[in-house]
Amino acid sequence: MERLTRQRIAIATVIEAARRPLSPQEICDAAQAHVAGLGVATVYRTLKAMIAEGAVRGVELPGEPPRYEPTGLGHHHHFRCDGCARVFDFDACPGGLDALAPKGFVSERHEFVLYGKCPECAARKRGVGTRARR
Repeated sequence: MERLTRQRIAIATVIEAARRPLSPQEICDAAQAHVAGLGVATVYRTLKAMIAEGAVRGVELPGEPPRYEPTGLGHHHHFRCDGCARVFDFDACPGGLDALAPKGFVSERHEFVLYGKCPECAARKRGVGTRARR
């Protein structure tokens, strides 16, 4: 167990409060509100320790660096916004995916990622909440 420093407490607090997977830079930016001057290298070191302890896990999306979320969230999937590149959790699962495996194959787990626009980016695209141009 790593010792509890102000930096580690701030990083853990940010990850727990986010309710979505965060990139190391997002973690650093949010944690700086608690610990001024916190650097991204400290975030990476702390994430490595938290992963080793089983407190956080990496969320891997194809072609992207990992994001991090607390362990123990149960089975869930992710939505990646094409507008702002943030990733969100969602609990729905289509189920029945074992039937998609080729004959003779045994499915043991799956990842499911939806891509599109989050509500904020979808509203911007529609012009909701923006001034009309003259």
